[in-house]
Amino acid sequence: MNSYVLLATAIICEVFGSSMLKVSNGFKKILPSIGVLLGMGSAFYCLSLALSTIPLGTAYAIWSGVGTALTALIGVIIYKENFNLKKLLGLILIIGGVVIMKLSGGSH
Repeated sequence: MNSYVLLATAIICEVFGSSMLKVSNGFKKILPSIGVLLGMGSAFYCLSLALSTIPLGTAYAIWSGVGTALTALIGVIIYKENFNLKKLLGLILIIGGVVIMKLSGGSH
């Protein structure tokens, strides 16, 4: 399987797991807690497979940056969290950093 597909899957799983943290109520609700474990476990598994061909720094920058941005958007869209110019600027900087890391290449 393509390593970037695995990385994208890891990101989606991590965003799901992080989103379930919000509703798990400190791991007091069983189904969201199971969602956290499955999401995060799947994320780390897929990330570990993607690392077979993607350099660690690049993969982690993409995984954490895109995951952070998507999780922030989930917070705004689903959980109705505040969104302002500072948050927008932060997300733009995160995405810009990921793009720069990707463009810088790197060796394996």
